[in-house]
Amino acid sequence: MALAEKLKLSAEDYLQGEASAQIKHEYLDGEVWAMVGASDAHVSIAMNLAFLLKQTLKDTPCRAYISDMKVNVAKANAFFYPDVLVTCEAKDRDNRLFKQHPLFIAEVLSPSTEGFDRGGKFAAYRQLDSLQHYWLIDSQSQAIDCFELTAQGWLLHSFSNIGDRLPLAGLNITLDLNAIYEDVLLDLADQV
Repeated sequence: MALAEKLKLSAEDYLQGEASAQIKHEYLDGEVWAMVGASDAHVSIAMNLAFLLKQTLKDTPCRAYISDMKVNVAKANAFFYPDVLVTCEAKDRDNRLFKQHPLFIAEVLSPSTEGFDRGGKFAAYRQLDSLQHYWLIDSQSQAIDCFELTAQGWLLHSFSNIGDRLPLAGLNITLDLNAIYEDVLLDLADQV
């Protein structure tokens, strides 16, 4: 019996299919997978962060987007739906389907996605020349890992204390940890 050949989808075919898809899919070098629904905590954290960024970046060339906007990582042949992203690049305003020059990306973690968000997805995102900040936000406890690109490479700063303020040097702003978790009912460890 012959083994079935694994077919790879082109980026063009992915984008064409995604335009009419009932559910979102992410794409990495020919492989496609469906995005699953998010928990209350996940959605609340992402909404809080996007709202804070939108308010803070008002009257600047920067725009915040939530999970329905794709990021194209051309060097990795990938399209992802980050939970929150910010781009300040004028070229991104003209592209209504996806952004290619994010300065900031945040992913809200769940047990089923944490490994990929910390590993393969971060490896792909690091190929974006514009990216300066990558946040991994826990949905089970009040904790955020903030990766910042410096002259020495990517540095990690972890925040979990009430009153912590999280700097985004690339945007000249600082956000409160408590505001990001405002009204959030954290997921229990045994949930998705």
